Amino acid sequence: MAISEMLLTEFDHEVKTTRRTLERMPEHKADWKPHAKSMPLGRLAGHLAELVGFAATIVQTDSLDLGKPDPNRKPLVVETRKQLLEAFDGKVAEARSAIAGASDERWRGDWRLTAGAQKFYDGSRIGALRIMMMNHLIHHRAQLGVYYRLNDVPLPSTYGPSADEGPMPS
Repeated sequence: MAISEMLLTEFDHEVKTTRRTLERMPEHKADWKPHAKSMPLGRLAGHLAELVGFAATIVQTDSLDLGKPDPNRKPLVVETRKQLLEAFDGKVAEARSAIAGASDERWRGDWRLTAGAQKFYDGSRIGALRIMMMNHLIHHRAQLGVYYRLNDVPLPSTYGPSADEGPMPS
């Protein structure tokens, strides 16, 4: 089995679960945050939507330096569920295409994430996808789940039933 095929199995599961979570974004709470140091709910949801597109960057480049100015890199802050899901679905399609099109040789290459001299990741491209995109996506999805719980928004099933739903939908 090709590396892309194995990665797409995991990717598809995580984006399906993430979309179910994003579908529940309470539009009237986009500015809500649990603490002064926390991101507002609309920004956190937007971060999830844009984060999935990071997969394409990992596949298509050998590194990313967040310390370099980039006028195209603007944080996505959403106010409506429609805006959120359109952004997410677009990034999923872009990411899935990049993952599917990468050769095993490409996956075995190295990738680096920095901010100037500060290194965040320096290792395999496979590791970058799993650690810097998928695990990061899972982390912020769980964080969004806490925001939802604090606002009485029912949580979807993820890896098993939630307290708000029975078994996972198929």
